[in-house]
Amino acid sequence: MSYSLQDLLVCMARLRNPETGCPWDLKQDFASILPHTLEEAYEVADAIERQDWPHLEEELGDLLFQVIFYGQMATERDLFSVNSVIDKLVAKLIRRHPHVFPEGTLESERDTGISPEEAEVNANWDAIKREEKRLKAQQGIIEAEDTGLLADIPVTLPAMNRAVKMQKKASKVGFDWTHIDGVLDKIREELQEVEAEIASGDQAALESEIGDLLFAVTNLARHRNIDPEVALRGTNQRFYQRFTDVEQQVEQRGGWDKVSQDDMEAAWEAAKQRQEQAD
Repeated sequence: MSYSLQDLLVCMARLRNPETGCPWDLKQDFASILPHTLEEAYEVADAIERQDWPHLEEELGDLLFQVIFYGQMATERDLFSVNSVIDKLVAKLIRRHPHVFPEGTLESERDTGISPEEAEVNANWDAIKREEKRLKAQQGIIEAEDTGLLADIPVTLPAMNRAVKMQKKASKVGFDWTHIDGVLDKIREELQEVEAEIASGDQAALESEIGDLLFAVTNLARHRNIDPEVALRGTNQRFYQRFTDVEQQVEQRGGWDKVSQDDMEAAWEAAKQRQEQAD
């Protein structure tokens, strides 16, 4: 027997049934489920990076369940439903892809002899999104001031991801360095300001300058088409592997209190060399 999306909806409704449902599921609300949603999204990312496809299938199911959970709670409060979520999503995808659905319907198809350039598609996408925001502001769905270029970037995104999105948006209107040298100069400038605040002892100012430095380094990654989040996760994993190797070396010497700083440095270099040879 193979279960379907409809079966999942029925399962969710039963879990939330006030009389016969699960006590844990019944006591949840939008706020309490949010941390689980974020966790599931990161587990999906982890499975993809490890190319663990069987695990990815399972994690995508867990993430889908989060969407169904929100839909069920919204249905109970007459806010929206899973069906209305799907309806709005499909309508938005059709509206934003006129090069695929030229007549604005799911059934319409474009002439296979016409292949729009990616730049043209991206420009149309941005124009359509701007018009959507204008109409929402006109209808009172969002505030007029929320129609700015950066307004639709969620503030709850991980800081590095939000930085990249803002930089990309600003770059589209020409607010960007035209050459990588400008980005590198900015990093050097921000590093000097960090050093100055370390010397001053002003902790609040130091926090601000470190943020500026991270933003500048993130911009460098963007200019070289590198996802800084992926890059940092790779570094985290390499550090984890090397430090685990160091731990094993230290244990063979009797523990952390038995080794010097120089011993730790030598162990780290040995671990680094082994990892590079393995790669």
